[in-house]
Amino acid sequence: MKTVVAVYTGQGLADPLKAVFRELLPDVRLVNIIDDSLIGDVVRAGHIPPGVARRLVQYFHHGEELGADVILNTCSSVGEVADEARKLIGVPIVKIDDAMAAKAAADYGRVAVLATLPSTLRPTMRLIEAKAAELGRDVKLVNGLAEGAFEALTGGRPEEHDRILLETALRAARDADAIVLAQGSMARMEKALAAETGKPVLSSPRLGVEQVKITLARLSRGETIDKPVFGGGGLPPVC
Repeated sequence: MKTVVAVYTGQGLADPLKAVFRELLPDVRLVNIIDDSLIGDVVRAGHIPPGVARRLVQYFHHGEELGADVILNTCSSVGEVADEARKLIGVPIVKIDDAMAAKAAADYGRVAVLATLPSTLRPTMRLIEAKAAELGRDVKLVNGLAEGAFEALTGGRPEEHDRILLETALRAARDADAIVLAQGSMARMEKALAAETGKPVLSSPRLGVEQVKITLARLSRGETIDKPVFGGGGLPPVC
């Protein structure tokens, strides 16, 4: 049985991701490592403090020690730490938003990036820009920061969070061909936002788990994983 260790910086995404794993990878052993102090420290600092980076890399090491065949980094805010950690960890690290960013860069010329935190918005925009550069494409990014939504959610006002997110999506969609949801926890609104805006909406959980599945298949064939390979979205198929 293959093992995937998912590393979380908060609580909200663990249960939805379990459901995706049950659907797409039912025979995989899924182990969760959750430290919800990480995202709190990032939000307070407005960037990734050294202590957060150190703890995150330690969790990746723990994942390797737990027998992971693949480690899944589930938080877009700390994805750039995962990029660096790939040099230190002996098993592949899949970033949950890598495939989503690659698809957005490949398929659309104008992409609105929706986020409730600047600490997630900026890395996601940089990631899409990097994927576009790899493809030689010029992609225009639209800032979709939903100010006040995060505070509404953490303050126990989910309806206000959803309202702010929808208003931001409607505004950003005017200048975009598609919308990217920077936080995996926002995936529950994917269909509603697509219906209200009339634009394609991309979220990371399913695409991220699909990439884990591709990576596990490549490992089973004895391939060396040097960098992520994405399926779909006009990108090269898996060999």
